[in-house]
Amino acid sequence: MPRLSLFVLALVAAACSTGGPSREERSRWEAQAARVTITRDDWGIPHIRGKSDADAVFGMVSAQAEDDFNRIEVNYLNAMGRLAEAEGKKAIWSDLRMRLFIDPDTLRAQYAASPAWLRTLMDAWADGLNHFLATHPEVKPRVLTHFEPWMALAFSEGSIGGDIETISLPALEAFYGGPDTASASAGSAHLDVARAAAPTFLVEPTGSNGFAIGPSRSASGKALLLINPHTSFFFREELQMTSDEGLNAYGAVTWGQFFVYQGFNATAGWMHTSSNNDAIDEYAVTATRTADGYTYAYDSAQRRVVSQRISLRYRDGDRMATREFTVYRTHHGPVVREAEGKWIAVRLMNEPVKALTQSFSRTKAKNLAEFRATMELHTNSSNNTVFADAEGNTAYFHANFIPRRDTRYDWSKPVDGSDPRTEWQGVHSVDESPNVFNPSTGWIQNTNNAPFSAAGAASPKPSAYPRYFEAGEGENARGLHAIEVLSRERAFDLDKLIAAAYDPHLPAFDALIPALVRDYDALRASDARKAALKEPVALLRAWDRRSGTKSVALTLAHYWGTELVTRVRTDPDAEGTSVFAYMARAASGEHRLGALEAAVARLTADFGDWRTAWGDVNRFQRLTADIEQPFSDSGASIPVGFASANWGSLAAFGARQYPGTKRMYGTYGNSFVAVVEFGDSVMARAITAGGLNSVPGSKHFNDQAERYARGDLRTVYFHPSQLEGHVERVYRPGERP
Repeated sequence: MPRLSLFVLALVAAACSTGGPSREERSRWEAQAARVTITRDDWGIPHIRGKSDADAVFGMVSAQAEDDFNRIEVNYLNAMGRLAEAEGKKAIWSDLRMRLFIDPDTLRAQYAASPAWLRTLMDAWADGLNHFLATHPEVKPRVLTHFEPWMALAFSEGSIGGDIETISLPALEAFYGGPDTASASAGSAHLDVARAAAPTFLVEPTGSNGFAIGPSRSASGKALLLINPHTSFFFREELQMTSDEGLNAYGAVTWGQFFVYQGFNATAGWMHTSSNNDAIDEYAVTATRTADGYTYAYDSAQRRVVSQRISLRYRDGDRMATREFTVYRTHHGPVVREAEGKWIAVRLMNEPVKALTQSFSRTKAKNLAEFRATMELHTNSSNNTVFADAEGNTAYFHANFIPRRDTRYDWSKPVDGSDPRTEWQGVHSVDESPNVFNPSTGWIQNTNNAPFSAAGAASPKPSAYPRYFEAGEGENARGLHAIEVLSRERAFDLDKLIAAAYDPHLPAFDALIPALVRDYDALRASDARKAALKEPVALLRAWDRRSGTKSVALTLAHYWGTELVTRVRTDPDAEGTSVFAYMARAASGEHRLGALEAAVARLTADFGDWRTAWGDVNRFQRLTADIEQPFSDSGASIPVGFASANWGSLAAFGARQYPGTKRMYGTYGNSFVAVVEFGDSVMARAITAGGLNSVPGSKHFNDQAERYARGDLRTVYFHPSQLEGHVERVYRPGERP
């Protein structure tokens, strides 16, 4: 085993002599680092081994920081409502939104009251990051020069971050803002630039794919699992963390978190998919000004609106400035906007200790029974979960936090906050949720669609559940595609599961193109469009609706469909996962034909000929480590055959043009893909977008890009025997090459 180097000790000692860590901290870090080994395989993936779970946490967060400290810091700046300290005024409103729910003093108290084992993990997490900074002085944090254990509770998963981000920033600014406010959030400003550069910009649906195959549909008689999160590229680290306390988890870790978010252990695996579950409610109240504040009606009395001062720091050039806000709360939650003269307060799940407990403990669950037990904490509010284990079990767990409500009210809209009957009546139990266990069909799927198609004929029935379980717009194009590929195969193995995950069919066009063909056939011979569109329509008429780099029809169909969306949709910002269904019911013949004319014209203008292969247009490119990447047609890039999830591509690749580009570059979709077979031992394959390390020039910055673009998954080195012969480096946290 390698020993902690003298170089590391010298760095830490130097940091201490200049106001850095104390002697006690230095001694603690050295002792913990000595109990950890990091093994990098030939793809740069870290396999962390610690004597205890806490040691493994110390090592895994150190390995993450080596690969991309910037993303760790940005995630926690965002989670704690401190992003404006790095980004300036444009982030003030997202910071205020977070601070309505995330309060540092509350998190400190919750940390102090946490179970001892969880505090130990949070301590190790903070120590691992602080040790990294002390031993890597060349890394310059933008804001967070020191991490405290309680900060881990700000980003505990449990879905609270995603839930909070559903709150409208423009509406929040309108309610709490003034003449000196920032004009837009960073996110909306980014979208404005994109639309100005590309009028046919189509928002890529958010979400993921999860498949579980039971023994009856498996060639080996063992359960299989597809893990396929759709996120922005480079959003998660791929790693393995093990300990002598029974931890052995492999998979995708969101930068800065100390648990495997989507992955597997030796006997079980889990895949979270974003849910349309209605777990957030708005309450409308009438606020009345009084001499000392505001009150609101509740039942037959007046209650006081609680006011609070929140101070936000933000970067203003070379200095730091502060902005003060007075914010308001009812007993339902913080007030976030005004509508029709009423204040709107938001209620959502906010249990960071339970959420962090659930997020970590499920990684050690050995089977379905143990995994189900973690669900009793009810803090995975905005995720569905697809599960499989070595005992042959498969399961679908619907979103884990579903408030029980009075069904007389329409919970998709703000309800009357003065009426006690609109209060939550606890949370639905696991048994009361539309879950699936070991279905007779032998397969389970979720693509961010409703649970009522999760297992084909063996799916839950909507009539058995309150109507607020039926959130969303119904089946999306990926859901139709998933049912198609899972229904037709009788004996899955890893190769066939990969083939299903990358199946090239684009079912949205099955619904859209026939209508276009009918519109064209109905044109009179004298109509100029009859001749002008003859060849494009003939190409689409004959197309098999399969994606691929050589497909000219896909290029035309994508540009046509994207143009059609801009002509039909009344809300271009609405994302929705059923874009094709909306167009199918709302588009007219004139919409369809006009959109095709525009698509032909645009392709001709951009590429010189509308007959352009998809691979010449749709590209993967990674030039820098920037979170918001730059793109250039003159830079090296790779053709990608996958298409947008809007069209039902399971292997989603959300691409568009950027300022100064004619080609489209992907930034969202398949970010990590893994297939796993459970049994006496684990067999798995995986791929990560681009590469694991975010430092340009690193061997592993882009070494997976070609395989990623082909859907060519590599072998996962889960067992020590699989890792043999594939080791690039073995070291302790803090040691330098």
